Amino acid sequence: MTTIGILHPGEMGSSVAAAARAGGSRVVWASAGRGEATRKRAEADGLEDVGTLVRLARESEIILSVCPPASAPDVAREVAATRFGGTFVDGNAIAPATTRAVGEIITAGGARFVDGGIIGPPARKAGGTRLYLSGPGAADVAAHFKGSLLEAIVLDGPVGAASAIKMAYAGWNKGSQALLLAIRALAAHEGVDAALVAEWARSQPDVTARSERAVSANIKKAWRFVGEMEEIAATFEAAGLPDGFHEAAGEIYRRLAGWKDTATPPSMAEVAKTLAP
Repeated sequence: MTTIGILHPGEMGSSVAAAARAGGSRVVWASAGRGEATRKRAEADGLEDVGTLVRLARESEIILSVCPPASAPDVAREVAATRFGGTFVDGNAIAPATTRAVGEIITAGGARFVDGGIIGPPARKAGGTRLYLSGPGAADVAAHFKGSLLEAIVLDGPVGAASAIKMAYAGWNKGSQALLLAIRALAAHEGVDAALVAEWARSQPDVTARSERAVSANIKKAWRFVGEMEEIAATFEAAGLPDGFHEAAGEIYRRLAGWKDTATPPSMAEVAKTLAP
């Protein structure tokens, strides 16, 4: 039985870990420095607590990192410092260039590196979530999720390809939702929100509902999307494309970060007032 270590079991990471267990692997995590909410998620998904990162690295053949984008390089350095010699999968929302830098950290420490990009919500139902993988060893990692709720897709490309599809997808998905929120805030600030919603009902009847979903689906995770938008902006800049779209989207999510982990989403009026006081 292959042992997979998960760093760290947040909402997404815990669901990925559960999928690995369903695929037949033993899945471990390290509770040192983690909070009670993380512990409860890990226990609910049947993950085995090995206490420390050093022990996790010693016992795992594969380590999967699912953390906020800004933390990805530091997590890689911590793993490399353990002299982990297995396969490290970075499943974070980071730019291809950041991914390659993380890969260099990992391979310098003696491990093999696989690029990963997760698209979709936490993997709690079939068909909703994909784990894209690229680089040498990607197919070996994908095999551990066969038959689970997480669909692992191997891309015919080098390290950076899986991150690139994540950046492109999230660039539209989360970027367009940030734009909708900014537009609703502008309309409210100018006193024409009701008129805008009425016009949308006539000409684009799905847009109002999309703007409302942008609040309900994203508000408690807005803090996490700031770094993701910055990584997307860096991806655009590296491709010679304007990066201002996603720099602005990052600022939208930064202004909404105060609703982190809120149980009750705010109203659109509250969101508009926060964005354009």
